[in-house]
Amino acid sequence: MISAHASGLAPPILPLALSPVRAGFPSPAEDRMEAGIDLQAYLVADPLATFLVRVAGDSMRDAAIQEGDILVVDKGLAPRHGDIVIAAIDGEFTVKRLHVQGRRCMLLAANPDYPPIVPAGDQELQIWGVVTACVRKFR
Repeated sequence: MISAHASGLAPPILPLALSPVRAGFPSPAEDRMEAGIDLQAYLVADPLATFLVRVAGDSMRDAAIQEGDILVVDKGLAPRHGDIVIAAIDGEFTVKRLHVQGRRCMLLAANPDYPPIVPAGDQELQIWGVVTACVRKFR
């Protein structure tokens, strides 16, 4: 599939309301809209280093990452302690929170049903990228 951006067409610009919507008590509705927002420009800092991946499973549910969500992943960012990352352990991919202690790394789920992943001495751990955003459809 060729995206509009890859085909030379400008990506669609979606209208953005000037006033934020409250997640607490309602506020008076306003009809004013900004010129718009380009979601790719908003979500992607480095298009050449960014890819999308769909989530399978519930190990990151307490980090508000659900099955079916699409994650925006930046391969160009240096992973830091606490980042949510896409990692490969012996070639098997997973999304987890990176925990660094000294020279030791482990991968933590955001669901107590899953134990930490601590690579053994003979296992290869590769960080493929840092998760920078999560996209979810409700309908």
